[in-house]
Amino acid sequence: MVNWMFFPQNSKIEKHLKQIVDVFNDIHEQIDSETHSGIKNLESDKVLACVAPSLERICYSVEKSKRKEDKIRVPVLFGMNGKADLAFEVDAYSSKEKTVIEVEAGRAVTNDQFLKDFYEVCMMQGVEYFCIAVRNTYRSSKDFEKVCNFF
Repeated sequence: MVNWMFFPQNSKIEKHLKQIVDVFNDIHEQIDSETHSGIKNLESDKVLACVAPSLERICYSVEKSKRKEDKIRVPVLFGMNGKADLAFEVDAYSSKEKTVIEVEAGRAVTNDQFLKDFYEVCMMQGVEYFCIAVRNTYRSSKDFEKVCNFF
C-alpha cells in the first residue's frame, strides 16, 4: 500500500501533488517495500525508472541516468550576470508546479538522506513543494513513519 502524508496537516493536498501520489499508486505492486525486501530490495534508481514515464506524462523532468547531461539541476545561488553558481540535483522537477520529487530507498533514514534532501530543497529557487518518496519499511525500520514524525 502506498501511504502518503501532506504538510501542513491543516490543509488539503493540492491537485497536482495528488497526481504524484496516483503515479506511485498505479505501480504500487512493482515497488511495494513489503514485497521487495531483503535481497529483492529495490534501489531508488529502479523505483524512479518505474515512475518516470508517468511523471513525464504529467510534465515532470526526470533524471535519466547518473551522467551529467541526464541529471536535473535546480538553481540555488546566482552569480555574475545571473548565471547559476550553485544548483542541486533532484530526481524529478516541474517548474510549472514548482515541485521537486526525490525518491529514496534504503538510505532515506539510515543515512539521514531525507534530511539532506529537505535542506537542499529549502534552498532551491522557485520551488514551493517537495515530495519525498520513502519505503514504508526498510529492513526492520519503519522509514515512512519516522520521516512523517520528523516533519
